[in-house]
Amino acid sequence: MKVSNNVYSLKTQYGFSLLEVFVAMTIGLVIFAGVLSVFVGLRTTTSETSSYGELQENGRFAISVLSDDLLRQDFWGDYTGSINLSNITPVPNAPVGECTVGINNGSFPLATGHFRTLWGQTVTSASIMGGCRTDAKIGSDILQLKRVISSPLGLVAGNTAPANNYYFMSNMDTGSIFAPGDTVPDIKNAQVWEYQHHIYYIREETQGTNTVPVLMQGRLANTLSFAPIIDGIEMIRFEYGIDMQIDPTDAGYGIVDVYIPANDPVNGMTDTLWDNELNRIISVKIYVLARGIREDNKYENKNTYKLGAFNYVVDDNYRRLLFSSTVTLYNASMDTWN
Repeated sequence: MKVSNNVYSLKTQYGFSLLEVFVAMTIGLVIFAGVLSVFVGLRTTTSETSSYGELQENGRFAISVLSDDLLRQDFWGDYTGSINLSNITPVPNAPVGECTVGINNGSFPLATGHFRTLWGQTVTSASIMGGCRTDAKIGSDILQLKRVISSPLGLVAGNTAPANNYYFMSNMDTGSIFAPGDTVPDIKNAQVWEYQHHIYYIREETQGTNTVPVLMQGRLANTLSFAPIIDGIEMIRFEYGIDMQIDPTDAGYGIVDVYIPANDPVNGMTDTLWDNELNRIISVKIYVLARGIREDNKYENKNTYKLGAFNYVVDDNYRRLLFSSTVTLYNASMDTWN
């Protein structure tokens, strides 16, 4: 009888009941769902943080590149006059790949009109600057500037100019621009600097299955050539700070009277303002709109971004950040360059 009881006891302790199995599975599923939810949340947060980090990096880099170039705009070494053929002669022929629009707005000064060392335009057609580029993003701005690099070179008269760059040689009163491979001219008490001509604009290019906006830079070397420098920059806009009717006796001398966009049907920049003589451009406001490289289908963007006087309205799934900065053009009305 005892043996029988022992056998019965062992049989009743074998395994789990069906109910116990279901309860255990339910608890396990609840715990797994919680862990999965936390994992998905962390992954989404990480993706968003990474996306905004990329936007921050691209936007700040674009602001830095444009600001640094504008800060040094119109620097001409020892030379203190206007850049025109009256005092700067000779000059080379236009480089291969030349970009120009209007009168005397190319890489080097011409005899007709005012040579513009700073110029901009809002893109109304993909073909810009006389067809020099045919891929510009409509609604964004072009920025063009010319100057010399601040460190003089050790070239002297009679040397052969190094390859890959154009050069500017001057004293305080006169100067010359010469090409790579030319003989360095003989100008009394003069130094030589590397000549620069930069152009910035936005284009859209295909990268895999994405269409990505990029900031393009045109740079004068042996030729005027273009290359993308920053991905994810969707829009650049500029407003030019004008000191109206400059006069040393004017109480407002050296102070911005008005900021004017490049193109505006009523209040945009005019040819007279671009000539930069009586009314001087002494500062520039920069607006940079950075956009994510890829769409985020979980994010809906219906924001309006204010780039100065221009409102940019979107309705898509791209994340964006707007950056702005104001640059003082220290060389704009100086008798000696900084």
